[in-house]
Amino acid sequence: MSQFDNVSVVKKANIYFDGKVTSRTVLFADGTKKTLGIMLPGDYEFGTDTIEIMEILAGELKVLLPGATEWLEINGSGEFTVPAHTRFKLEVKTPADYCCSYI
Repeated sequence: MSQFDNVSVVKKANIYFDGKVTSRTVLFADGTKKTLGIMLPGDYEFGTDTIEIMEILAGELKVLLPGATEWLEINGSGEFTVPAHTRFKLEVKTPADYCCSYI
């Protein structure tokens, strides 16, 4: 899906890591929520409250998922799922465009 129709967008940005990671929240009529954002190159660690499906739309990065010993590489586009109540690490090599779905 290349666009979302009939949604509401929260105007205030979510800003992390001194502005190197930003996103906007998109709210759907059925109550679901997604964020659309950009990650600049850098090393980051995030925590989750819910299951998150991270869709990388563009960029090069590596992700270390909870319990994993090997980094998953994404070059261009890809997707990964993060379990609820965990932490994961990212090594972003080039600016990355992403969509995060909260389950």
